[in-house]
Amino acid sequence: MQDFTNSVGRFVYALISLSLALISLTMMIVSLWGIWVSIHQHTLLIKALLDAIGLIVIGMAVFDVSKFLLEEEVFHIGGTKSPQKQRGTLVKFFLIIAIAVSLESLVFIFDAGKKDISHLIYPTFLLISAVFVVIGLGIYQKLTRDEEK
Repeated sequence: MQDFTNSVGRFVYALISLSLALISLTMMIVSLWGIWVSIHQHTLLIKALLDAIGLIVIGMAVFDVSKFLLEEEVFHIGGTKSPQKQRGTLVKFFLIIAIAVSLESLVFIFDAGKKDISHLIYPTFLLISAVFVVIGLGIYQKLTRDEEK
């Protein structure tokens, strides 16, 4: 019975992982398509480029989660990870999130600055939240560094 539930669990994780990978690749393709359309329709290219950066970074983060699920839950690559490797994976994932949030806030700042400056407060708070993610990540690394020794 346990073999059956393990097989079902691995199948579900594989399905989730492949779905996430397809979604992330679609996001990257859509971002490149947006650049292509912007070039050929002579619209504002810088907006398309900034949007593409945000989509590609988010797509990369989603793909990284997909890869992690596939390696850890489906194929069990590397067996049980050491705390140091788990910490490295977590730091990498949160760093990608911080970069994605920072880029999105910069895109929103760019848009708000061109349209209505009164809306600049929202992307500013988003940028501040990205700074807090980086600060929290630094604190986490400082606190867990002592565990390795």
